[in-house]
Amino acid sequence: MSSISIAQYREMFPKPNQSKGKGRNKFKAMKVELDGMTFDSKKEHRRYIELKAMQQHGEIRDLKHHTKFELAPKTKIEGEKRAKPALRYFADFTYYRITGEFVVEDVKSAATRKLASYRNKKHLMKTVHNIDVREV
Repeated sequence: MSSISIAQYREMFPKPNQSKGKGRNKFKAMKVELDGMTFDSKKEHRRYIELKAMQQHGEIRDLKHHTKFELAPKTKIEGEKRAKPALRYFADFTYYRITGEFVVEDVKSAATRKLASYRNKKHLMKTVHNIDVREV
């Protein structure tokens, strides 16, 4: 298997489709599509290209996108009409380093790192699964 640079990898694929209007979120991140996958931001898309090149160079293995982790199961609370759905965390990327270390990455801007919902899920990832989420 020949190794390629990030620049060569980018040349192999056409420019990603960038959605307009509805694709933007409250932080003005724009969704991007490539390889049949949808990325929540251009920053996440760039990180995917970097990780894909690292995998091709043999630096990491088993790269996955939007891996789901359950933090709390579905439950019915007394007095509530409906059951509360399971609490889940979707990691942007998961992979294994050559050393065998399992890595969970989340691509975050400075603003989204401060969100209480994200900080709580990061805390639960450590508590429930003993996994530290690496922010990029």
